Amino acid sequence: MIFNSLTYLVFLAAFCLLYWTLPRPARLLLILGSSLVFYGFWRVEYIPVMLASVTVDYVLARKINGAAGARRRGLLVLSLFTNLGLLAYFKYTIFIVDNLSSLAGLLGGDGIAPPDILLPLGISFYTFQSISYTVDVYRGHARPERSFVLFAGYVTFFPQLVAGPILRANEVIWQLDKRPAFNLEDIAAGVRRILCGLFLKVVLADNVAAYVDDAFALAPHTLSAYDVGTMCLLFGFQIYFDFSAYSHIAIGSARLMGIRFPENFNFPYSAVSPRQFWQRWHISLSSWIRDYLYLPLRGLPVRDSSEGGVPVGDAKGGESARRTGALFATWALMGLWHGAAWTFVLWGVWHAVLVLGYRLIAPAARKLRLPSALGWCATFPLIMLGWLPFRAGSIEETARLAANFSQAAKYYDPLPVGSYLLSAFPRNLNPDSYVIAAVLCLMVLVAPVVKDLYERLAAASASSRFAMETMTVVATALLVFIYLRPIRQFIYFQF
Repeated sequence: MIFNSLTYLVFLAAFCLLYWTLPRPARLLLILGSSLVFYGFWRVEYIPVMLASVTVDYVLARKINGAAGARRRGLLVLSLFTNLGLLAYFKYTIFIVDNLSSLAGLLGGDGIAPPDILLPLGISFYTFQSISYTVDVYRGHARPERSFVLFAGYVTFFPQLVAGPILRANEVIWQLDKRPAFNLEDIAAGVRRILCGLFLKVVLADNVAAYVDDAFALAPHTLSAYDVGTMCLLFGFQIYFDFSAYSHIAIGSARLMGIRFPENFNFPYSAVSPRQFWQRWHISLSSWIRDYLYLPLRGLPVRDSSEGGVPVGDAKGGESARRTGALFATWALMGLWHGAAWTFVLWGVWHAVLVLGYRLIAPAARKLRLPSALGWCATFPLIMLGWLPFRAGSIEETARLAANFSQAAKYYDPLPVGSYLLSAFPRNLNPDSYVIAAVLCLMVLVAPVVKDLYERLAAASASSRFAMETMTVVATALLVFIYLRPIRQFIYFQF
């Protein structure tokens, strides 16, 4: 079942009607049962895999709470081994076999036939969510949940099941347990968020996707530096619109039930540093990586919140081998989490380099009091360029496209900007691609200003707020209806 489908909207409406009328025991069963039905629309036979992870962590968390010493650590290791073992088998077996086959071929041996394994939908997300629960119980940040139905409902809760946000137990379980009072403002806010997500998906992401697909289908040797840069921009915007759309719909769906999820995006392309970008992009994942991987590798205190992002440093300051090693290990694994391919590892390492570079130059930049606009001018293109290995089909394709992009200097022409853009660069993409990329870059600059102006006008009076929200909802709904087309999957479904 996909968010941008009529089936989901009917399912959500029926669920909410029952949710607000049933008593607690029946309501908790409704949450779990509906989540399993939602997941079963993809593949019923993979429901037991998800429930196996849920059951193991439910049992082990309760045992961890009453254990001590080596037994307590052993129970945690068993939980991690089970969850990561399932993730490794379904997501990385083919990747490992392919690499072993390539190695055997280099050594003169026979290749190994890859197994036929289908990646369960959302396994990366619900695995990380379940892991965070047992680790939090082990650390004393959370108490083990006594009700299996409530805990299973938390892990499988359908709004965030497939692509997040990755939720912490302390943020959500109590909201599922005690239904809040019915509030029309929650319903209105939920509808607005869902419409916003549908707009981002069907009006923006899906339309940009056509240009991205056509561009990456071209032979790499035919593309100029200008083409490669445009492709990076277009895909960067596509994945942002697509993934933030899912998060908006997830947050809006939960809000219809009076449940509040943490935000997952906050104008990331307006960031003025790599650190700030990861405090604004996929916030629930970056904070998860911070608390369950990076900070433990550093031996530093962890937090108990899905807010924030990957930290730039700590109070001790300074660079060290352990700190740098933790940074690169974290980002390599972050890349591998996104996909079982070396291109994703390269993407992760690219961001590690950006964060490390920022660490090294930030003290000097602060002393010189450089304007934040300069930080954005450096951060934005580097972040966009980093999407190249994320979208390219292989390391070889990435290398060829990057080599093409590196030839940009030879096209330099000291002519006026208009002539420069029109004549200096060879252009092989759809002509509309360059215009769309330029318009979207302009949107990055004006979007925060427009949002601030909108909020100021809406806050002026109740009548002006009602009028502006009504016009926005009507216009958004109309555009969604006009651009609704054959359903296109969300990009992060593959992770």
